[in-house]
Amino acid sequence: MSFRYEIRLSGEGGQGLVLAGKILAEAAAVYDELNATQSQSYGPEARGGASRSEIIISDEDIDYPKAVNIDLLLALTQESCDRYHHDLKSDGILLVDNDAVTRLPQGSFRTVKMPIIALARDKAGRALVANIVALGLIAGISKILSEKALRAAIEARVPKGTEELNLKAFDIGLDAAKNLK
Repeated sequence: MSFRYEIRLSGEGGQGLVLAGKILAEAAAVYDELNATQSQSYGPEARGGASRSEIIISDEDIDYPKAVNIDLLLALTQESCDRYHHDLKSDGILLVDNDAVTRLPQGSFRTVKMPIIALARDKAGRALVANIVALGLIAGISKILSEKALRAAIEARVPKGTEELNLKAFDIGLDAAKNLK
């Protein structure tokens, strides 16, 4: 049976969501040998404006590269949660930074609350790697891509010299996902 999995990473500019989307797509296409597309959009502001990255992963050809029936939505801001939760499948997953998203929408989707930015800041030592902590959470929650593929894509995509920090952030996210019920 074929599958198509749609992920939307949303927040604000400067949170590394485009990089995280590229890592997910590369992990799928290059390392796990699936089909993947990645697209992004952001406001005119370099930092602080709305930002999103969409990734579609499938074992068949992807004939429409826009995510319209989201399986997993990451919302790192209240605005992004408010704007995009309507696109979630009824059995989808809403992953929110619970320090930033305080008004949770109602729906039949599963909501996972996690202090993503605080985990990055407190456990990895840099809030800047919250995007990679989120990737660890996504990997642990969805089980769509292999950890090996994601680690390889992280090492290939993050700025040189930051690989160790980013892999630590990924592990922090994976560990947090293991403790979810």
